[in-house]
Amino acid sequence: MRTNERIREPQVRTIGSDGQQLGIMPSDQALVLARQENLDLVEIAPTATPPVVRIMDFGKYKYELAKKERVARRRQQATVLKGIRLSPSINEHDLMTKVKMARRFVEEGAKVKATIIFRGRMITHQEFGTRMLERLAKELVDVAKLEAPAKMEGPRMMSMILVKK
Repeated sequence: MRTNERIREPQVRTIGSDGQQLGIMPSDQALVLARQENLDLVEIAPTATPPVVRIMDFGKYKYELAKKERVARRRQQATVLKGIRLSPSINEHDLMTKVKMARRFVEEGAKVKATIIFRGRMITHQEFGTRMLERLAKELVDVAKLEAPAKMEGPRMMSMILVKK
């Protein structure tokens, strides 16, 4: 954004400090008007023909922009990733407990990463882990959808990610 003497175009469309259009005039004359009001001449539409400039307090304008950005950043909500660990040989009751936990996490708005850890010779039967993760997803189909399907992560872990519908 160019200001004051950095504006090189010979003719500019000028908007006053009160928002009223002052018309097309030489950039030198627009700069003189801005100096009379102790304000800056700021180019707001450089691609227009002729370019549009506005008489304003540039420091105050930059401060307001930074303030709006801070407020927007504060209101932005970070996505939370909660983890649930399972075993391929988990009992029915334990699985239902994990399903309840995952349901609560999803309803709170968090992503859920369900991980199955294979120990010992269990790694030779990865289909048990895949079935367990598919069952978890099926139990949560009313509140969650699959973001990332079940896949191996490293030599002994399989995981999938669920998000709120």
